[in-house]
Amino acid sequence: MLQLYFSPMACSLASRIALMEAGIEARYTQVNIRDKKVVEDGGDFWAVSAKGAVPVLVQEDGERLTENVAVLQYIADLKPELRLAPPPDDADRYRLQEWLSFVGTEIHKAFLFPTFWYKDDAAKAAARERIGKSVSVAATHLAGRQYLVGDGFTVADAYLAWSLLLLGRGGVDVANWPSLVDYLARMQARPQAKAAIDQEMELWKKARG
Repeated sequence: MLQLYFSPMACSLASRIALMEAGIEARYTQVNIRDKKVVEDGGDFWAVSAKGAVPVLVQEDGERLTENVAVLQYIADLKPELRLAPPPDDADRYRLQEWLSFVGTEIHKAFLFPTFWYKDDAAKAAARERIGKSVSVAATHLAGRQYLVGDGFTVADAYLAWSLLLLGRGGVDVANWPSLVDYLARMQARPQAKAAIDQEMELWKKARG
């Protein structure tokens, strides 16, 4: 069985969504990302991954895979018939890589990370001001279409949906982009995606008392 190291409502939620959408059973191991401890046994998360970040996907052979783009692609390829990633001979395979990279670098790391972790209010404000251009790219692309890639849900949608859920907590109002409001509502209406989000939201609330 696969094992996913995660922190509630962190970017590892995208991997949980992908696993549940694929119908793949996994063991979910919670990490306190601030003190780098494994919640269930107090273990040192640094011993799991030298990067100290989620997600970490432990494969059935014990190999460990990190980084959202790689983990999501791996999960999708476990169930190719579901087309959570286009097959290698499909031109949309590169569109998937394009969107996974864009969400990871231009929305996740470029904006969500600084708005949550920078202590300097001016730096946070600057990050929020810059986010408009990148988020607008996704909003324009999704105007009149249901999904980021092709005509079906892919792991890129799992990643963007998580990002949009977190934008509000970073001080950016998704309501500024109506196409993204509609898109996020569609993603949250998917039974497996909703179940994944609900599970992590409960854990997130519990962790904060």
